[in-house]
Amino acid sequence: MDPRGTGGIGPGVGDGLPGGPRPSRSAGTGGPGGPAAKIPFGLTEDTPVYVISVAAQLSGLHPQTLRQYDRLGLVSPDRTAGRGRRYSARDIEQLREVQRLSQEEGINLAGIKRIIELENQVTALQARVAELLDAVEGAAAAIQQREAAVHASYRRDLVPYQQVQQSSALVVWRPKPKRSGQ
Repeated sequence: MDPRGTGGIGPGVGDGLPGGPRPSRSAGTGGPGGPAAKIPFGLTEDTPVYVISVAAQLSGLHPQTLRQYDRLGLVSPDRTAGRGRRYSARDIEQLREVQRLSQEEGINLAGIKRIIELENQVTALQARVAELLDAVEGAAAAIQQREAAVHASYRRDLVPYQQVQQSSALVVWRPKPKRSGQ
């Protein structure tokens, strides 16, 4: 989840550095309120393209810090066949968020890890709620269709159908008094 609403593509991502994609001239700004940045060649923000040195440069952190975050499980980049780390644009944003939480908010790395886990859990639960809502809406639509089919199948020629007029008259019920001889 990108807290700044930039679509996961922040400043410096893909701006011509070695190992990173080059933006097309018609790419959007990706800023708040603007269109999301377009990454050429069909890459997404989850595509691992940055080597550790470029990721460190883009995130403003030392490569050793990135290795430490990987060991702690804060940001886990994909691995190549030779075990080299490859970071995606989403990983870069997460590195920046870890740095911000650590430096600006004063949260320790264990707390940051817990925050990330909880955010991931919330995202997963929101996706599950959306799935369940879709299932409920689908079931409700199916029930309405079945109900309409049942009503359409009624044979009105067997029982004359007359609409009952509703009355607003008040009827008072009074029990008959019991006879003493019974």
